[in-house]
Formats: sequence, structure tokens, C-alpha cells
Amino acid sequence: KLNESSNVLKDSLYIINRNPRNLERLRVARKTDGYHLEKPIRSFWHRLDLTASNKYVAARLVHFQNGTIVECSTMEWALKKHLYKGNDYTAYTNLARVFASRCMEVGITEMRCDLKATQGGKVASFLKIVEESGIKLKEPERLRPSYSWDMHRHAKPWEVTEQ
Repeated sequence: KLNESSNVLKDSLYIINRNPRNLERLRVARKTDGYHLEKPIRSFWHRLDLTASNKYVAARLVHFQNGTIVECSTMEWALKKHLYKGNDYTAYTNLARVFASRCMEVGITEMRCDLKATQGGKVASFLKIVEESGIKLKEPERLRPSYSWDMHRHAKPWEVTEQ
């Protein structure tokens, strides 16, 4: 397969990238701004939603255009059969492990998280385990082109100054 694709690359002048998430990974894709005074902020590519009911907990990864990408719930039989209750501390921690592994399988390692967690609570343990699994709960800022009339612009825009 590699030989066939390399022969195609030699004959073509350009390549069309059909990966819809590529521009988001490069931090060039457009983010919807919405209104800056709105409480549920709309400026994100991927957002973490955590929904808790009386019996179950569900975690979703929402894309700003395409809706839900990854979904995980303690209502699923594979998780439910290993849990004593569907919404206790262990349910949150196990849900975080499964959710993080599914996000890593999809290839998404950065997402926006607006959840407010109390210290020592269930949501705090969920967020801690998701971060320990290798997912960043803060999206990087969008790279915007610098113009000559901008007040703050880099002298050498090709140099990366952030970590």
C-alpha cells in the first residue's frame, strides 16, 4: 500500500487533505465567537459536558459544528455491571478512565472544560483522572495572522514563544 501511494505522490502537483480536524490541530481553524457576554461560552472546538442524573452520569465530547463526537455513560452495560451505583465516587472515576481512553482513541487530546469542581468532590476526581490520562482540559488559542496595523505583533512570527 505504501508503494502505491508513494507513486501517486510523485505524479501529483498537490495533495488535498480531507481530514476535517487538521486545521483545528494546527490552531488555524475558525472558532465561533458568539457574544462575549453570554454565559455558556461558544468559543471552542471541543467541549467537555458532564451530565449527572439521580442514577447515572454521562460524559460527552461536543464539537462546535458536528455535535457529539465521544459519549460515555454509566448507563452502558459494560460499565454498569462493574459498578455498585451509577453515580457515586467510583462511578465518576471509572467513567473518567473510559472517557479519556475513548478520546485518546479518537485522537483528541485537548478540549475546553467549563466545569466548576469543589475540592474533594466527584467532579474534581473526574477531572483529575482525565488530566492524568493525558488529556488537556484547556484548548490552545487560535493563531491569528498578524497585520501591519496591529498594536502587538511579533517581529519574527515564525518563532514559537509559548510552551
